[in-house]
Amino acid sequence: MKIDSHQHFWKFHPVKDAWITDRMKVIKRDFLPADLKPLLLENQFGGCVAVQADQSEEETIFLLDLAKDNPFIKGVVGWIDLRADAIEERLQYYSKFEKLKGFRHIIQAEADIDFMLQSKFQEGISQLAKHNFTYDILIFPKHLENAAKLVAKFPEQKFVIDHLAKPDFKNKEFTDWESGIRAIAKFPNVMCKVSGLVTEADWNNWTTADFTHCLDVVTEVFGIDRLMFGSDWPVSLLAASYAESCEIVEEYFSKFSKTDQDKFWSENAIRFYHLQK
Repeated sequence: MKIDSHQHFWKFHPVKDAWITDRMKVIKRDFLPADLKPLLLENQFGGCVAVQADQSEEETIFLLDLAKDNPFIKGVVGWIDLRADAIEERLQYYSKFEKLKGFRHIIQAEADIDFMLQSKFQEGISQLAKHNFTYDILIFPKHLENAAKLVAKFPEQKFVIDHLAKPDFKNKEFTDWESGIRAIAKFPNVMCKVSGLVTEADWNNWTTADFTHCLDVVTEVFGIDRLMFGSDWPVSLLAASYAESCEIVEEYFSKFSKTDQDKFWSENAIRFYHLQK
């Protein structure tokens, strides 16, 4: 059973989803489980992890309600205000939801590059492990230095970097990204999602070769036991079909053994998020 460890659902709202600009009109509509299920089946996926796209607890409940009604949604990565005074109380509440596996904050959109180093944010991070919650790190390459400082402080916390920390595939400028990703990969409590590749490339003119160098790097520094596949659907539709997003990494990992391919496509995500098969 293959697992898509990173995709989104939403009911489009022009204010809530203001990040979806006119240039992104292909995703300026609702995307719900009925839209994804046939794509998963066509591409031999047995399940997925739904990841927050809006920073509200309403989003978390929305995704949990979808997961309750759709068994192929194996897990949810929601949102919670990690800086809240009542963070322990909220985590205790959410620990009752079996399919809620962890949380994410859209750090890449924060004006403060040191957002991850804020004491209130780190206090929230410090509470996650006791409830067996994971944390998805959504950042740009410029944030990798601070991300390394964050994960170093919490060796018992399970982290995963979304979208390889968004290397600049479009301009092929990888120097800062590579030094940062090599540094953070040294921490064994950090995994990496091979996801969101095409959205950081030239949407209309990418080729599979554009991604080879960065795939080589993350495979070297994380190893096959700390990588997992994610489509980033429907955001990925800006540049590729669901099948095309899969084919990029299918081609790259085809040279790996069947055992290693199974780790990448399913076992690592199942282990990280404690998913039910």
